[in-house]
Amino acid sequence: MELKIAEYKRFEDIKHVREDGSEFWYARELAPALEYSKWENFSKVIGRAMIACENSGHSVSDDFPEVRKIVEAGVTSKPKLDYELTRYACYLIVQNGDPRKEVIALGQTYFAIQTYRQEVAEHFNQLDEDRRRLVVRGDIKQWNQLLAETAHDAGVISNEEFAIFQNAGYMGLYGGLDVEDIHARKELEVGQKILDYMGSTELIANLFRISQTEEKIRKDNIKGAEEATSVHYNVGKEVRTAIEKIGGTMPEDLPTPEKSIQQIEKEQMERLKAKAKNGNIMLDE
Repeated sequence: MELKIAEYKRFEDIKHVREDGSEFWYARELAPALEYSKWENFSKVIGRAMIACENSGHSVSDDFPEVRKIVEAGVTSKPKLDYELTRYACYLIVQNGDPRKEVIALGQTYFAIQTYRQEVAEHFNQLDEDRRRLVVRGDIKQWNQLLAETAHDAGVISNEEFAIFQNAGYMGLYGGLDVEDIHARKELEVGQKILDYMGSTELIANLFRISQTEEKIRKDNIKGAEEATSVHYNVGKEVRTAIEKIGGTMPEDLPTPEKSIQQIEKEQMERLKAKAKNGNIMLDE
């Protein structure tokens, strides 16, 4: 996405530079720039970004240092919590923002850090399984959004077409099993998403399927729902073949974790709140 000057300025104009040359953005100024009218909603995004920060091996207190400032002038005004966000913190915030907002995609471009993937890769092998799952699941959310947009541009328009398109990718990767089959195989309840009950190895296989399908549809300028669906199936099948060639376990045979992604996120948020009570960081309730 190319940044137009006016759009670029929305983030550049609220950037602050300290005497030592380091730059930061106030969270309460970034919120309206990202079209969040309520601080309560934006603070939830900040909370998710803090979890991502921890998972990537960074220090929350370094990237999200809290400050207290008067937001509205008045006799009864009280200092309110704010954050001096690093560029990396802003990047994590837009990565965890509402993907339906066009301005979020704009922010992802503006705050993009070239070394982010490398930094995650460097720390990935040091992470425990729960944190690995969170890192990869977060990537999948972003790539799924991008794949949906690319598939729509290719001609996958109706809900029925998109359901067939999605199932095709799974069927290629899982040896003919569709979403419903995988859901049943994992013995999940109604409403539970299969991606939230995958271990890191299974998630990585699906991330590769999703990212490679998006790239092929876009680069090959695929047109038509049927052709796009065929591409998704074939990419999934190629990933499965690669797993087979290296002697890996087929994705449908990998164990289903007991904890969901949501449960892990909840546990990490509780840990962050515990740190906040000890005076290390602050989180709005």
